[in-house]
This record gives sequence, C-alpha cells and structure tokens, in this order.
Amino acid sequence: MSAEAVRQPAAAPIVDVRNVRKVYRRDAEQITVLDGINLQVPPGEFVALMGPSGSGKTTLLNLIAGIDRPTSGEVVVAGTDVGRLSESELARWRSHNVGFIFQFYNLIPVLTAQENVELPLLLTSLSKKERRERALTALKVVGLADRAGHYPRQLSGGQEQRVAIARAFVADPGVLVADEPTGDLDAKSAEEILALMESLNRDFGKTIVMVTHDPRAAERAHTQKHLEKGVLKA
Repeated sequence: MSAEAVRQPAAAPIVDVRNVRKVYRRDAEQITVLDGINLQVPPGEFVALMGPSGSGKTTLLNLIAGIDRPTSGEVVVAGTDVGRLSESELARWRSHNVGFIFQFYNLIPVLTAQENVELPLLLTSLSKKERRERALTALKVVGLADRAGHYPRQLSGGQEQRVAIARAFVADPGVLVADEPTGDLDAKSAEEILALMESLNRDFGKTIVMVTHDPRAAERAHTQKHLEKGVLKA
C-alpha cells in the first residue's frame, strides 16, 4: 500500500446516528421505541434495516429523514444535526438532502407522472422549463419516458413505484430512504424495483437506507442491520 493510500482519511459518514433514544408518551406511560442506537452509513452505501414488526425500523428511518426528532442523542445527515432544525428549516433541508420512497407510492392522482416527479422541484429556483426537463430525465432513468403524460390510475403498481422513485431522486438528494418499497408489489415488479434501486446506488452513487421485512430485498443491500425491541443487534 502506498503512503498516499495510508494518508487518505476515511470518508465521513453521510448518516451518523449517535446514541439515539426515541420515547413516545401515552398518558402516564412511556414507550421506548429506540434505545441507544448508533449507526454510521458511509456515502454510497446501501443499507437494509430489518427486524420484526414494532422493532423501531420505520421510526429510525423517519429520524434519518428528518420526519421525526429523537428524544435524546443526535442524528447528523449530510453534515447537519437534523434534530436542531426548526420545522421550516427541516422542510427546506429535506427538499435538498433526502428523497422518499414509500410502500404505497403516495402519488397525486390528479397529476400526470411528469407532474408528480416535478413536485420536489417546486421548492427550487428552477424555471418551469428546467423542472420539466429534469422530470423527463428522471422518468427516462426509471424507464418510463413514454408514460410521462399518464395519470397514476393508468399505470401498474410497479410503474407507479418507478414514478415515485423518479420523484425521490429528481432533486439529486444525497440520501434515499425507502420504507418497504416492494411491500405492495408482485414478485416480478419487486425484482424490477430492486434492480432499479441497485442501479441508483451503483451508477449514480446514491446512499440508500431501506426498511424491509423481505430477505430477498435485503440481499440487494451491501449491509444488513437488524433491529430488535429498539436495539441494533451486532
């Protein structure tokens, strides 16, 4: 190994979860959902979060995405401690740093595929023409350039999820978070979606954190992390 290689510092994690606890209060009762979580995700990694229902997977994903805040500890994503941001700062931060892929697509029924993909770009300074071009490019990446004018009801479930993925990365975020992205799809469509996510990770360098209960989906990730009763297992 050369001296140059020895001197190269390791890349700082793009996701750095430090001793995080998340406690929900129900009347006088306290429910600990996450208990002392530490998780570091390097840039360009593809991580699968696994575990039984109620283990805290989606809660951890929501903390990473800035949808929720930790009770204690720090969640630092792309160099920002998201727990310290105000609601308006969080919304602005999310629009630039995180793309969301959900189990049930969350497309707007009255908007075309292209208009759905454009939604995150409305928070940017891009012109209408630039937004349209970016959306069409994203649809091309997911293999749906010919469906740009179709409405969600005119698409299959797999095609709807492809549109949702195009919407997730159209603003070029550093991190994609996916919550059971294949949970509502048949086996063939699920395989196509997982191959697409692999491509985004490999060819576009997107860091992906994916919650899944499906071992076949988890196998596509570089790293698998298992949660059990709010604790990350070694």
